[in-house]
Amino acid sequence: MKQIALLAVLALSACATVPAPVRPQDAFMASLNALCGQRFLGRVVTTDAADADFARSRLVMHVRDCSADEVRIPFHVGDDTSRTWVVSRNGDGGLTLKHDHRNPAGEPDGLHWYGGDTVSAGTANRQEFPVDQFSIALFNAGNAAVSTTNVWAVEVHPGRIYAYELRRANRHLRVEFDLTRPLLPVAAP
Repeated sequence: MKQIALLAVLALSACATVPAPVRPQDAFMASLNALCGQRFLGRVVTTDAADADFARSRLVMHVRDCSADEVRIPFHVGDDTSRTWVVSRNGDGGLTLKHDHRNPAGEPDGLHWYGGDTVSAGTANRQEFPVDQFSIALFNAGNAAVSTTNVWAVEVHPGRIYAYELRRANRHLRVEFDLTRPLLPVAAP
């Protein structure tokens, strides 16, 4: 009888030490937050002619303004500092990617705040964001109907690469950032 009681205690204590599984989106956000405050140089790795200007430009991302629920990532293309990727948790338990475009005065510029929401758990390293209804309406109103089928993806492979991707029919852009070589911090003015 004592052996059975001992086995029951051991079995219960073993169950108590098994950690709860980490949701892929929680792990993904943790990986983004681990990059907070760092800047990285990127390059276009796809070959669409539409991306020739991007491919010739210096591409820098700066992970900043981080919390457990939102990470803002300014994306500079040469001297153009108008873009920021915003990855946040949404009310459905998933993640949202938005593109925050601003003019030099800091006001919303052109097509602004477009993006999408995850429709699956994704993985700890990759999240996909199909275009949302707000963005479809924005693209239609802004003479950009070609973008109404966009699917964006963000990948974080800790210690290796961060990738941003855009896909739709006849379009594929992928930019990869080297996480092994953070850029030096920007000097304060």
